[in-house]
Amino acid sequence: MVAVFEALKGILILIAGFGLLSLIHRDLQEIAEEIVRHLHVNPARHYPRVFIEAASHVNDSKLKFMAAMAFLYSSVRFVEAYGLWHLRAWAEWFAIISGSLYLPLEIYGLFEHATWIKATVLLVNAGIVIYMVYVRWTEREAHVKTVGSPPARI
Repeated sequence: MVAVFEALKGILILIAGFGLLSLIHRDLQEIAEEIVRHLHVNPARHYPRVFIEAASHVNDSKLKFMAAMAFLYSSVRFVEAYGLWHLRAWAEWFAIISGSLYLPLEIYGLFEHATWIKATVLLVNAGIVIYMVYVRWTEREAHVKTVGSPPARI
């Protein structure tokens, strides 16, 4: 299940990367203004104004960089998904470490401005980390019972 979840995250980020590439050589400020109009949001309000202003400062080289980072990140998610699907110990450790790195940021974000989405993301991520620790622990315990000592590489 975790492997499928990681693969889905990789696919989502990959699509976002291609979406960023599709914006090259286009007027991003005009696109941002069109989105704000389509959503029937007042462009003079704070967040729509910040969105439009941010879009006006994005150039093609920034879009290419963000797309490259999206492709890199999606590749990492796909490698992790592959390893988890094939029950590789390194992928389990990778899932524990990468998931744990996000937890402090998610907790901070929840305390700064709590939303149901942030709480859900935190709970899902914490659940995955706890589950992966459980998997590693039970595999270690099973190895100790069969061999009599912890494995050298686990």
